[in-house]
Amino acid sequence: MANRDVLAIGTSAGGVEALLYLAKHFSPGFPAAVVVTIHMPSDARSSLDTLLSGCGPLPAVFAADGDAVENGRIFIAPPGRHLLVDGGILSLGMGPRENNVRPAIDPMLRSAGLCCGGRTVGVVLTGTQGDGASGLWAINRCGGMTVVQDPNDARFPDMPLAALKQARPHHIASLADMSPLLEKLVRQPAGEPVACPKSISYEVAIARNGHYTMKDMDKIGRRSVLTCPDCNGVMWEIGEEDLVRYRCHVGHAYTDRKMSTALDDNLRRALGSALRALDERVALVEKLRQQAADRGHAEIANTWASKKQEFEVEANIIRNAIRRADEIDVQETAGLQ
Repeated sequence: MANRDVLAIGTSAGGVEALLYLAKHFSPGFPAAVVVTIHMPSDARSSLDTLLSGCGPLPAVFAADGDAVENGRIFIAPPGRHLLVDGGILSLGMGPRENNVRPAIDPMLRSAGLCCGGRTVGVVLTGTQGDGASGLWAINRCGGMTVVQDPNDARFPDMPLAALKQARPHHIASLADMSPLLEKLVRQPAGEPVACPKSISYEVAIARNGHYTMKDMDKIGRRSVLTCPDCNGVMWEIGEEDLVRYRCHVGHAYTDRKMSTALDDNLRRALGSALRALDERVALVEKLRQQAADRGHAEIANTWASKKQEFEVEANIIRNAIRRADEIDVQETAGLQ
């Protein structure tokens, strides 16, 4: 009987140190393939493969499209591509960003659960925001095993906290306890086959090539009143028990918290554009007022002066709104720490 031979690990901020710790403690005969997604910019140059290879017994490489899934090796998502487990091989997806990143953790975890079911162990480590919670939920639904780093042990607890709340993992462990736990789990017999929800296969397909239609999106969610922060298209609300996410038919996807942040950013850009336009109008009417005054047209000059005051009042309203938004951000950040 097959063992749990696919170990999928997702992490973000603080993740390099966590990955190095786990890699150091893998056994030489580790009976599973390790696939890893860590958030990194698309133009990043990383030596993570060298670092992981040098600190433990398992060789690590940045995955290439078509790589065979082999036990005892670590495969890392390269910058700018989603890493997907596709049967016995790995594929690199060019689908849209999720939670504003590519590679994203959720597509990798979903693909592992979809393709490998009960053979999968999914792990979420330290990181910010909520990437990984939906992917762990998918692995749970497909019969796999899920593990989350103890938030009290994580350098950045946001991702573990979101996964705990929304994915209800089988195990919670510190890094020190996780190493022997993972060794134990990958040597266990695979879980019984489970029928995965169709929505998971749809979303893996989106991560692979980004080709999807509005009719397809109606199968996995319901249309919301929100628009996509990336493309301004309609967003579908996708419910996964305690987890709510949003995705547009172009493929951009957000957790509810990340969606809130993105909408806040869009609002700030809109307020900034409005303030810039009003400040430019203030400068223009002042120039027109001065020209009218220089030519002795007092009535026209007074009209422009009145317009200037109106624009200054409107600009100050927006300026105060931006300042108040900044104050709220500081308060909310302090409350989360």
